[in-house]
Amino acid sequence: MSKAVLVLENGDVHTGLSFGAEGVTLGEAVFCTAMTGYQEMLTDPSYHRQILVSTAPQIGNTGWNTEDGESLLGKRSQVRWSADFIDHQDPGKIWVAGYAVRNPARRVSNWRATSGLEDELSAQGVVGIAGIDTRAVVRTLRETGSMRAGIFSGEAVSTDDDMLARVRAQAPMAGADLAAEVSTLEPYVVEAAGEPRFRVAALDMGIKANTPRMLAARGVEVHILPAGATFDDIMAIEPDGFFLSNGPGDPATADRAVELTRQVLAAKLPLFGICFGNQILGRALGLGTYKLKFGHRGINVPVVDVATGEVAITSQNHGFALEGKAGDEFDTDFGRGRVSHVCANDGVVEGVELIDGSAFSVQYHPEAASGPHDAANLFDKFVAAMDTRAASQTPEGTDS
Repeated sequence: MSKAVLVLENGDVHTGLSFGAEGVTLGEAVFCTAMTGYQEMLTDPSYHRQILVSTAPQIGNTGWNTEDGESLLGKRSQVRWSADFIDHQDPGKIWVAGYAVRNPARRVSNWRATSGLEDELSAQGVVGIAGIDTRAVVRTLRETGSMRAGIFSGEAVSTDDDMLARVRAQAPMAGADLAAEVSTLEPYVVEAAGEPRFRVAALDMGIKANTPRMLAARGVEVHILPAGATFDDIMAIEPDGFFLSNGPGDPATADRAVELTRQVLAAKLPLFGICFGNQILGRALGLGTYKLKFGHRGINVPVVDVATGEVAITSQNHGFALEGKAGDEFDTDFGRGRVSHVCANDGVVEGVELIDGSAFSVQYHPEAASGPHDAANLFDKFVAAMDTRAASQTPEGTDS
C-alpha cells in the first residue's frame, strides 16, 4: 500500500494509505451514517461524482457479492428481465467518485462474498483512502458543510498547494446536471412477478435495482426509460402509472424532467417519485429547491407523516431539498397540493402530494436495501392509485 491523502476544499489534508485503485479522484465529500450496506451505497447512482466518507470505523468484513449491487456494471444486453433480475456474474457498477474509511477489513468473513471490497474498488478503478480519522473529517463536513475534495495516492501525491488547487478547480455540485450520465441508454423491461396487473413507465435518472423489484413483486411490469425520454415515449407504452426515480445532481437543472412530469400530471396518470423524483415532482407543482448544508445520508433518519403523526425510520441519500414546511398547502396547475412528510430531525420536506391522491413522492428510499423497510407500503399506495384509476375507467365508473 502506498501513501494517500484526502484534501478538502478548506485546505484540510488527511494522510493515510491507498485503498483500492491508485491515482487521483475528485468529487464532493459527503458522509453516510449507515453501519451496514456499504455495497448498496457504493453502487447507488445518486453518489455519482461524490467522495463517500463512512462514519462506521470498520468497513469491508462482509466483502463483495454479485447480488446486492444497486446498479449493473455490464451492459443491459437483454430487453426484458425477470422480476428477480440478478446477474450472478455482475458485481454492480460502483458510482462513487472515491471512498474514505478508517479501518478496512483485510479478511472477508461472509458466506455470500465473491470477492473483497478492496479487490472490487481496484477492479473498477475507484480510488480510495484508508487509515484516516474519519470522525475528524465528518465533524468538518457537519460543521462547515459538504465541500469539494480529492483523493490522491501513489504517484499522484504532490505538494499540498498543487493538490488543493486541483480540488478547488473542479465544478461544485450546485448546478450539476448529472441524471443523464447515470441513466440507461436504452429502454428495458422488468417483468411482473406472476400475472401482470399494471404497467408502469419509470424515468431512469439513477434508478436503484431494488425499485423495479419492489414493483414487480406487486404485479407491476416496469418499463424503464432513459432520462431523455419524451411524453410520446411514455404514452407509447400505454402505462397505468408513471415513476420518477432517484438520481444525482442539482434538481434546479432538471427542467426537461420537470416539464415531462407536468405533461404526465396533465394526463392524470398516477405518479410516484422517490428522492430526486420528489424534487422533480415538487418543482412541477411550483416549489423551489435548495442545497442542504451536508445532506441526509444514512439508514436511521426519522420521517413524520404530517397527516397521521406516524414516524418511519428511513434510508436517505440526498444533498438537495424542496422548500416548504410541515402543514404547507398550496395551489398547483393540477389541483391542491401539500407537504406530506417532514424530517423529525430538522424539519426538511420529505414528501409532497396532490390532495386528490393521484400524485405523491417522498425524499427518502422506501425500496431501501439493506433496510430499513418501514416505508415499503408506499409501493402499495402507488398500486392502489392505479387501482382507483382503473376502476374509474370501467363503463360503470367512467364519466360521460
